[in-house]
Amino acid sequence: MTDPIALTATLLRCETVTPAEGGALEALAAILSEAGFACTRADRNGTPNLFARWGPKGAARSFGFNGHTDVVPVGDEAAWTHPPFGAEVTGDWMYGRGATDMKSGVAAFVAAAVDIVQTAPPKGAIILAITGDEEGPATDGTIALLDWMAAHGEAMDVCLVGEPTSQAEIGDMIKIGRRGSMTAFFTVHGKQGHSAYLDRALNPMPALAMLAHRLSSHVLDEGTDHFDPSTLAITTIDTGNPATNVIPASTRMTANLRFNDTHTGASLADWLRAEADAVAGQTGTRIEMEVKVSGEAFLTPPGPLSDLVAQAVTAETGRVPVLSTSGGTSDARFVRAHCPVVEFGLVGHRMHQVDERVRLQDITDLKRIYTRILTDYFAA
Repeated sequence: MTDPIALTATLLRCETVTPAEGGALEALAAILSEAGFACTRADRNGTPNLFARWGPKGAARSFGFNGHTDVVPVGDEAAWTHPPFGAEVTGDWMYGRGATDMKSGVAAFVAAAVDIVQTAPPKGAIILAITGDEEGPATDGTIALLDWMAAHGEAMDVCLVGEPTSQAEIGDMIKIGRRGSMTAFFTVHGKQGHSAYLDRALNPMPALAMLAHRLSSHVLDEGTDHFDPSTLAITTIDTGNPATNVIPASTRMTANLRFNDTHTGASLADWLRAEADAVAGQTGTRIEMEVKVSGEAFLTPPGPLSDLVAQAVTAETGRVPVLSTSGGTSDARFVRAHCPVVEFGLVGHRMHQVDERVRLQDITDLKRIYTRILTDYFAA
């Protein structure tokens, strides 16, 4: 049987800060190829991506896993008590950058898939789409894999993204959707002048303060059956004015929005533009705005896929998982346009931290859950 702990250690020793491949996808391709998976590198613009399929192309039933091997930077390496790419084990824990997010998740679903096809070959196809660009721009990672699949006639009927979704214990939460995420960048232009002669200048600061108040005090919605209320946070205001007696010519502000499925990025951009225009009209300033939408809100309604995962979790752990849409974004936001998708994985509160670590038993438990999910899916 494939040991997911040993595979996690192999992946952790690969230095894969986005978008470095570091040998991780090569190691996975070797394991999967030996088990009979057809493996293809679908790299794009220097981003490493691996597509692997066991079973016939165009099979009547196909189950997909999606995940990533890239990690965020280590930060201050001197603050780590274990080497960030050492995969050292102390007691019940394995340490390393990506231990939680999400090399252990990838190891668990690869190990489950390899064992299933070797011990109880399913009637259908198992597809693994693994990228090296989830923690970075995410423009040439899972998107590139999905583009490659479309161009080559490959498809998943359903997909499980192995991100860490559990909160306190493995199996207590499944993600069935995610809020949308967007960032708005405002630049308010006035007229520079001496602070003693207000009539000769046009101060952009009061206009920015007015805009910040209008945006942050506005109630976007009250939430939905599956989503919390949408939020807007002012994340930075920058003027860069070292003088105390000079009214600046311009000032900048950034706002980040997390929104539910009552909105789209376009509808919120229209609202933001209208608010900025209103403030500009009242103050005589000129306000530029740029918007970046990282992902739209989506929901996979509770049904066969979430039931399949929840029943496997309960059978293996005794826990009844909560169906949630909380948290930030993930590559599920791209997969959702391809097929129904849910997310399920390890406890995630140690992700991106110094001394990131994973409990060894959790890796084994996760593989067992993924194995049951595959078994039950192809038995249906």
